Amino acid sequence: MTKIEKIVLSYSGGLDTSIILKWLQETYGCEVVTFTADLGQGEELEPVRAKAEMSGVKDIRIVDLREEFVSDFVFPMLRANALYEGQYLLGSSIARPLIAKHLVGIAREVGAHAVAHGATGKGNDQVRFELAVNALDPSIKIIAPWRQWNIRSRMQLLEYAEKHHIPVPSDKRGEAPFSIDANLLHTSTEGKILENPAEVAPDHVYQRTVDPVDAPDTPEIITIGFERGDPVSVNGKSMTPAALLTELNGLGGRHGIGRLDLVENRFIGMKSRGIYETPGGTILLTAHRGIESITLDRAAAHLKDEIMPRYAELIYNGFWFAPEREMLQALIDQSQTFVSGEVTLRLYKGSASVVSRASPCSLYSADLVTFEESAIAYDHHDAEGFIRLNGLRLRSWAARNGR
Repeated sequence: MTKIEKIVLSYSGGLDTSIILKWLQETYGCEVVTFTADLGQGEELEPVRAKAEMSGVKDIRIVDLREEFVSDFVFPMLRANALYEGQYLLGSSIARPLIAKHLVGIAREVGAHAVAHGATGKGNDQVRFELAVNALDPSIKIIAPWRQWNIRSRMQLLEYAEKHHIPVPSDKRGEAPFSIDANLLHTSTEGKILENPAEVAPDHVYQRTVDPVDAPDTPEIITIGFERGDPVSVNGKSMTPAALLTELNGLGGRHGIGRLDLVENRFIGMKSRGIYETPGGTILLTAHRGIESITLDRAAAHLKDEIMPRYAELIYNGFWFAPEREMLQALIDQSQTFVSGEVTLRLYKGSASVVSRASPCSLYSADLVTFEESAIAYDHHDAEGFIRLNGLRLRSWAARNGR
């Protein structure tokens, strides 16, 4: 096997990847390049640089990917109204292929033989990272320390950190933190008390949203503009994708929108419980379905709803760069040609609800649906033949069964 002389590590600066950085240096005796993706996780990233420097890293990459994340990954997913198992807005899942894309790009740039990640051997992220790397560059070796070293518990991780003088972060209570993933789309929190699904999540778990009970007693009305299925403005103000999602996160968080306490089925076969907060994404999903309701043909809308679970599952399972996901994306994007207009929503006490929608491409006809006389000729007698033809098979079925 070719000796590994350089590794690119997906590095957050947290406990796990700080220990992994030290372990890689000791185990492989080679240069480690750190890559930190700024996905809008809401924390200062310069301390990450300082931590890497303290560990002797010479090549430190901190890359602002916020706009690429939202425009090229989040928005295409939202065009599909994607929800995993009917609830989860895929906040962690959709970030992994982007991180993997840049891991591979940096590895090629610096001539690294391998990339490494800090995903555990029990989680979905190991699958997502590695399937993406396989699809982008099969020649790159993947190092997954959690599957290679003999550390098997959080306690052993802390002991390793103490032995090697690696600072251990703590939460506001002075305890070891929950396992947290954050980006512009969501935050997810797992571990500790949350591992028991019978336990109520403590209030301090929530980071981006107020308790709906404590949200303002007055509703807030907002309007979101769409062009070809993508949101482009809030209250008439045009924004970049990242700025728009940031704005909606603030609005949704203030009204307690987007909380989810979920027990999900991981791809590798176990169930896990997590707390998710996706305030802006929840608003966008509601608004997008609102504009689609007047711009999509009935059969097209129903077909989208049929393929959505499959599309969402592909993202959750790590197949963003797979041909079947790209095929489905082409179909979804074609459906968005006329999905343009404005949707007005009411934000109140944990909910975002559509109150009006308008589009220059609307298929809605008031003249057709009105109970009053209209300018469009509609013969009510046509419904009789329509019903009779649709009832033909039911009458045959009933006659056979002696009804």
